[in-house]
Amino acid sequence: MDVAKELLSGTILAGARAIRWLDDGDPRGARTLAEIFPHTGNAHIIGITGPPGAGKSTLVNALISEQRRRGRRVGVIAIDPSSPFTGGAILGDRVRMGKHTLDPDVFIRSIGTRGQAGGLARSTHDACLILDAMGYDLVLVETVGVGQDEIDVVALAHTTVIVGVPGLGDEIQAVKAGLMEAGDLFVINKADRDGYEDTYRQFELMLHLRAESKALSSDDWSPPLLRAVAVKDEGIAEIVDAIDQHKAMLQNTGEFGLRSAQREREQALTLTCTEIMRSIRQSADPAILSAVEKREIDPYSASQLLIKNWQEGRGT
Repeated sequence: MDVAKELLSGTILAGARAIRWLDDGDPRGARTLAEIFPHTGNAHIIGITGPPGAGKSTLVNALISEQRRRGRRVGVIAIDPSSPFTGGAILGDRVRMGKHTLDPDVFIRSIGTRGQAGGLARSTHDACLILDAMGYDLVLVETVGVGQDEIDVVALAHTTVIVGVPGLGDEIQAVKAGLMEAGDLFVINKADRDGYEDTYRQFELMLHLRAESKALSSDDWSPPLLRAVAVKDEGIAEIVDAIDQHKAMLQNTGEFGLRSAQREREQALTLTCTEIMRSIRQSADPAILSAVEKREIDPYSASQLLIKNWQEGRGT
């Protein structure tokens, strides 16, 4: 099978195989990505993130249904936490979206984090490119339950949806640090629970403070605060409407292409850093590391020596 050719024609098996190669670090994945890369940059990448227990998977399931009602092909990347002991992942998020598995215009893939921090897996970016090349109109990326500073999805997505929920105690504390500043849409899910009004007021206040912290121009996006009960499909159409409005704004201002370009630029730098780190680890002088262990040399000085030795070893 010519995986790249089949992938560009939308063949599910080819897409699944390419994602597996990329997730496993198989060289065939990088070669395939190089072939299909010129055909990417069209899909709308939508990040769905928030604290554990917010009902993200149920919300994504409802969003798939609404997007399909609007005639769109939907890709889904669901990130599941991997065990720090075995490296395995339950990949249970896909189970909650089971009703869509037989739809040929929906591609759902679960990926384990394999120890990657930030709410995403290391191959999430590549998987999005694969689904993009396969012709999916949008890709929903559901993160693991993130902490306050785990905002990798913001750099990946064109549109970031922050999901909160009543009943977590301090709802804002669960998402406030980086996500509150970076989210494009805010959704309070499970809004039929007690405490919804208090949670809404907390989010409303935080968004008000966010707006006051910077001078908004007429072209800036004012993030909406939406209500949803995903298990009952309540509020889902309004969320998709808001996502569409945000995409339109990005396209009208040229920001859509800029975000895509910035994402690929940062990915190239990230891969470069990873490769350099691997090379330095392999060539590191044990004597320098031993000196650090014995406190004969400080880590900063050791770092400079390791880099210098690595550069000299490569003739640079």
